[in-house]
This record gives sequence, C-alpha cells and structure tokens, in this order.
Amino acid sequence: MSSIIVRGLDGHVKQQLASQAKEHGRSMEAEVRDILTKAARRPHIGMALLSAARDVEGVDELPIPTRDDVARAADFE
Repeated sequence: MSSIIVRGLDGHVKQQLASQAKEHGRSMEAEVRDILTKAARRPHIGMALLSAARDVEGVDELPIPTRDDVARAADFE
C-alpha cells in the first residue's frame, strides 16, 4: 500500500476531518483514506454524460463543429 504526505493543510480542515472521523467511528487516517478512495473512483462527468447520451441514441450523428479559434491568456489589466 502506498503513502502520501499532505503539507500545508489548513487547521480548520484538519479539525473537520477529525470530527468526521469521530462521527464515523474511525481514525482520521481511515477517514481521509475513504474520502480519497471515493473521490478517485468518482466517474468523469463528461464521460458519464456521453454514455447517457449514447443510451438515448442518435448522438453519434450530431455534427461536431471544428474549432479554429486560438486559446489566449487572460488580460487582467
């Protein structure tokens, strides 16, 4: 099993994690492990929408416009 270290975690976040862990009757490490595991397994929303659209059928025939614009950096001045 692998390990990671999270530096610079806000104290409030750590308190919230400890509180959630206590509510669930487990260690803070087990709580964080569960949260990260669920987040990593969450389906990609774009792929989920594509799959749902394909279930309805007809989506593969929709025209996809070509994109010819160029990305540019935002100018905040």
